[in-house]
Amino acid sequence: MDVVAGYLTYLDLIRPLISDKKTIVSGMKKEVERVWEAIATALSGKSCALVSSGDPGIYALAGLVFELCRANHVRLKDGSKENEQCLQVEVVPGIPALCAGAALLGAPLVHDFAAVSLSDLLTPWDIIEKRLVAAAGADFVIVLYNPKSKKRSWQLKAAKEILLRFRPPDTPAGIVTGATRENERICLTTLQNIDTCVVDMQTTVFVGNSKTFVFGNKMVTPRGYGDKYSLKITRTKNNF
Repeated sequence: MDVVAGYLTYLDLIRPLISDKKTIVSGMKKEVERVWEAIATALSGKSCALVSSGDPGIYALAGLVFELCRANHVRLKDGSKENEQCLQVEVVPGIPALCAGAALLGAPLVHDFAAVSLSDLLTPWDIIEKRLVAAAGADFVIVLYNPKSKKRSWQLKAAKEILLRFRPPDTPAGIVTGATRENERICLTTLQNIDTCVVDMQTTVFVGNSKTFVFGNKMVTPRGYGDKYSLKITRTKNNF
């Protein structure tokens, strides 16, 4: 790889791996410029990696790459010889925050769930509110991305009030910050208290559905086996 592009925080996480590479760095709200510079670098003949946290296709920049290519008439390779001079784009899957966080909490996403970002920088709040209402009304487990930042301090409380219309205050909830990183923090709480916990942009919030329970210190959403089968197993000295 000739060049690595990304938000400074993400590049710092992999600094030992890219110490000898040229980098393209920009801050928040400079995503369009950063991604276009990465595309231009690749079009010049150099290989360029665009780094995201989690999975590049989930609340990250893979989509913006394709949007910019379409808007600027950049043709993509499709495997045919006719496209040899076109841009080759490969999306490499990662581990999204909802998977890393769920594993740390236990098994909160074993049944149907919905992910909603509370950031209204690109999506108007009235649309976010409609999505929260729809997900809560359908009894999905709900994963909240981008719950709070220095300039967005009210959205999580507003989301809580919406969810409380559909779910009791003691609904199990989990809050995971910095999953698998050095600043990892896990908090098992309830829907009523999700806005009183320490939350930032590295935090993912999990709100259970009507079946979610807490067992020990784990948050679990059953798949439905208990409703269909008996889960009582006869114990013997040979299998325990």
